[in-house]
Amino acid sequence: MTSTAIGPAALTGQWHQALQGTRRVIGLSDGEDVRAIAAAHRLRLQDLVIPRLVGRPDVILRTADEAGIGQVDDLVLDIESLAADEVIRALIHDRLAQRSPDERAAASRDAVFLAAAAVRAGHLHGCVSGATRATADVLRAGLRVIGLSPGIRTLSSAFLMVLPDGRSLTFSDCAVVPDPGPAQLADIALAASTTHLQLTGETPVVAMLSFSTWGSAKHPRVDRVRTATEMLRASTPDLQVDGDLQFDSALVEEIASAKAPGSVAAGRANVLVFPNLDAGNIGYKIAQRLGAATAIGPILQGIGAPLNDLSRGCDSQDIELMATVSAVQSLTT
Repeated sequence: MTSTAIGPAALTGQWHQALQGTRRVIGLSDGEDVRAIAAAHRLRLQDLVIPRLVGRPDVILRTADEAGIGQVDDLVLDIESLAADEVIRALIHDRLAQRSPDERAAASRDAVFLAAAAVRAGHLHGCVSGATRATADVLRAGLRVIGLSPGIRTLSSAFLMVLPDGRSLTFSDCAVVPDPGPAQLADIALAASTTHLQLTGETPVVAMLSFSTWGSAKHPRVDRVRTATEMLRASTPDLQVDGDLQFDSALVEEIASAKAPGSVAAGRANVLVFPNLDAGNIGYKIAQRLGAATAIGPILQGIGAPLNDLSRGCDSQDIELMATVSAVQSLTT
C-alpha cells in the first residue's frame, strides 16, 4: 500500500478491522494495577482483543470491585498457575541457563518474566508491561526470555507519529540504543520498516538521517550513517532506503530534488531513522509538542514476539492502545 493520509481515529479503525475474528490474546503483566484492569474491561467490551490480567486473582478482583469496574474474573491469568506451569518453568530455566540460580528463581516468580515466557510458549500472542515496572525490567525479560527476531541483533524502539494532516511516520530509535554503530543502525532501520508496514500497511520508505545529505558534510558521524545504509542495501536489496539525508531532504520533495536527485527515498520517506538516541528522543517530542503529532509508543521492535513497554505515568487508555498495537503486531510475527 502506498502512503495515504490516515488520522489517529482512522488508523485505530483500520487496526480494529484487521483484528476482527482473530482472537489475539494479550497479557497485561501489571494486572493488579487499576489502570490495567480498566483497560482490560474496555478491551473485552470491544471484543477485538482478549486481555489477560497477570497477577493474584484476589488482588485483581478486590481492586476491580473497589474501583467499580465490573466483572473481570474471566480475564485473570493467575500468576501462581503460570509459575507452576511445567512448560513455563522449563522455558525460564532454559532461557536463563547462564544466569545464577537466584536470578532464575526470581524470574520464575516475576510477573514480567512469566508473561514473557507465556508469549514465547504460545499461551499469549503478545504482552504489555511497564505500568508499574522500570523499562529495564521489561527489556531484560524480552531479551532473555523471548529473544530477538531472526536476523536482528539489536533491540530498539519506535514511535508511530500521526501528523495533523493524517500522515503516519515511524521515528526510530527513540528510547533504547544511545549511540548505535553502523550495524546497529542497520538493524534499527530494518526493524522500523517492519513496524511501519505492520501498523500502517504502507510500503516502508526509509531515510537514514544525518546533518548531511549525500556527503555534503564530512565527519565520522556521517560516515557511520552512510556505512549503515550500505549494509542495509546489501542485506535487504528490496528495501527503499537512502542516506545520509537531512530531515528536510527526507520529507520535502522540492528540497530532495535539489539535494538528492533520483533518490529512492528522499522527499517521500515514511520511516525516519535517527543517528542516535539524543536526536530520536528530542525529534519525536518536538513533533509531538510543537507539531501536534500524536505519538503512539514506544513500540519495542526486534523482539521475536510482541512485548511492549509502558511509562509508569501511563493511563488506562495508553494500556488499551498498546494492547491493540501488540495484537496487530502479532498478526505478522
